[in-house]
Amino acid sequence: MRKIVLSILAAAATVALVNITTGPRFGFPQAFARSDNTEVYRQLNLLGEVFERIRSDYVVKPSDEKLVEDAITGMLEKLDPHSSYMNPKAFIEMQQQTHGEFGGLGIEITMEDGLVKVVSPIDDTPAAKAGILAGDLITQIDDDQVQGLTLQQAVDKMRGAADSVVRLKIVRKGKDAPLNMSLIRAVVKVRSVQGRIEGETGQVADVAYVRIASFSEQATIGLKKEIVRLSKKIGRDLKGYIIDLRNNPGGLLSEAVTVSNAFLERGEIVSTRGRTTEETTRRSANPHDFVKEAKGKPVIVLINGGSASASEIVAGALQDHKRATIVGTRSFGKGSVQTIIPLGNGNGALRLTTARYYTPSGSTIQAKGITPDIEVLQDVPDDVKGTTDSKGEASLKGHLTVENSKEESGSQSYVPPNPADDKALHMAISLIHGSSVNAAFPPKSNAPK
Repeated sequence: MRKIVLSILAAAATVALVNITTGPRFGFPQAFARSDNTEVYRQLNLLGEVFERIRSDYVVKPSDEKLVEDAITGMLEKLDPHSSYMNPKAFIEMQQQTHGEFGGLGIEITMEDGLVKVVSPIDDTPAAKAGILAGDLITQIDDDQVQGLTLQQAVDKMRGAADSVVRLKIVRKGKDAPLNMSLIRAVVKVRSVQGRIEGETGQVADVAYVRIASFSEQATIGLKKEIVRLSKKIGRDLKGYIIDLRNNPGGLLSEAVTVSNAFLERGEIVSTRGRTTEETTRRSANPHDFVKEAKGKPVIVLINGGSASASEIVAGALQDHKRATIVGTRSFGKGSVQTIIPLGNGNGALRLTTARYYTPSGSTIQAKGITPDIEVLQDVPDDVKGTTDSKGEASLKGHLTVENSKEESGSQSYVPPNPADDKALHMAISLIHGSSVNAAFPPKSNAPK
């Protein structure tokens, strides 16, 4: 059975838009046997010669295992920002993360100019509680400089036993001096979904608000439970739903599909296109998975620069089907698919980019993102101004490009901690109160501009 994970690289766990296969998909002997290109053999002989020279002549005796791992890491990291090698430990941790529980700080990261850059902290984790912000650069972990480390090495250094302390040095735009933070590691249990009742000030609270923090295995179950709970609690006064995907870095593709299906009775949700027929698929809505409480109710989806991969699939599907109005700022723009290929004999796994994904209209969001129907910029406090923007996929070195497609980079990812200050949330509530509750698929043109 294949599992597909969609996200940007993370320090809490390394994730990407991924297929997970149940065994080795290929090995070197089979790959060589299929090739009649003598140049391939010549290059492999060159690699073997360099390997042997290093083993025999380097000033200190190197580890054979480390040499091989570093060679594999180098090959993959030169392909694109999301292809990489996972050693056995990292592979196990990645699998744990998809279950919604893992050890560490709860911080989504990527690499930028040799430094670790924060994409977003995960809700209710040590990183979020310590005040780490999207856009922060981590320059030092304990006594080790980050410069020169791979993303996986930085991840490993930030992980550790629960209740142990890790010290981070952080450079934040707008701050004259680096920030020194001490965080206590914890077993991070991601509560994928939380809900509450919202409404306009001084009016009846009649809007169901559901926040999806990540697309773990519990996302769809949690969403449906919250929809049913809030719908029952509000009763006949229910006006509509707000689905908050801001700073949600992604997760399982299957969950993105079923979350979309909760609001769609029919039609394509997402397609993937790769070099092989195995990587070219279409996923469509199943009428049996539609949530009846949502029928006829307006839906608003909130996104921002920290919304990536699985979040973009949901937003794109509901936008293309005119089932939801998208509010906020342009999303991250990660539109590639990575396949997790477990290697034989417990040697970890490859994360290899194998396809791109497309919204139902046939559009790719790679290095562009989802453009909201209504852009809403937040009022950013002076002390974090300039630190809360995401440069997006287009800013990542070596990212996949799209022919005849204009790239977009840079989008606000700040979410006010106090809902009373959240302009996007207030816009969403206002839109729902101005929508026709009888329209199962309200057209985007009905939304005020």
